[in-house]
Amino acid sequence: MTAEVNAPAPKAPAPQDHRADPRPLYARTSARLAELIAAVPRERMVAPTPCEEFDVRALIAHLVEGMHGVALVAEGGTKGAAVSAAPADDGDAAAWAAEYEKASALALAAWEDDAKLDAPMTVPWGTVPGRAALAGFVMENVTHIWDLAQALDTEIGLDPGPGEFALAVARLAVGEERRGEGVPFGPVREVPEGADVYGQLAAWLGRRTDWAARNR
Repeated sequence: MTAEVNAPAPKAPAPQDHRADPRPLYARTSARLAELIAAVPRERMVAPTPCEEFDVRALIAHLVEGMHGVALVAEGGTKGAAVSAAPADDGDAAAWAAEYEKASALALAAWEDDAKLDAPMTVPWGTVPGRAALAGFVMENVTHIWDLAQALDTEIGLDPGPGEFALAVARLAVGEERRGEGVPFGPVREVPEGADVYGQLAAWLGRRTDWAARNR
């Protein structure tokens, strides 16, 4: 399973399709995150992000840890049990990108067996078929692509295909009523006119779509 980062994006599968294979989108969004991580200037490592509990460096650490967790889930473990070490120089974007890419390779390899798409997997939100777990991980990747873009206040040419898939997953899996204690998303926010699909996703997950403008 490979993904060409610079190739035209294939049409994203509909998450409502129970036979959809989210692995290509997961690979593509993981590659996009690796690019973003590698581009973080050292002085921006301590910048805030739309994830209020994380600055940029902590968000990157969360992403690396999460990748190890995705591999653990495929092997029958649980994502919350993942542990990851930071690089020796935790202000070096290239070192973080290398750690992320290494973890990404492990995760993608762990999901290569097609049988895992229908096997029951334990994730923080329950026990679900593997393809449903991966759909949730795509949503997480896409959300954090937006988070990093906002934190870096940069235009990165967001691919609408993964965004559309992630928004559909979010609306299915994280309903408006599923907020509050134990749920890492705030109340749904109003979507400003003209917002792209990433902005719509951010608003659905309780993030401020004007975050970058308010934090310049």
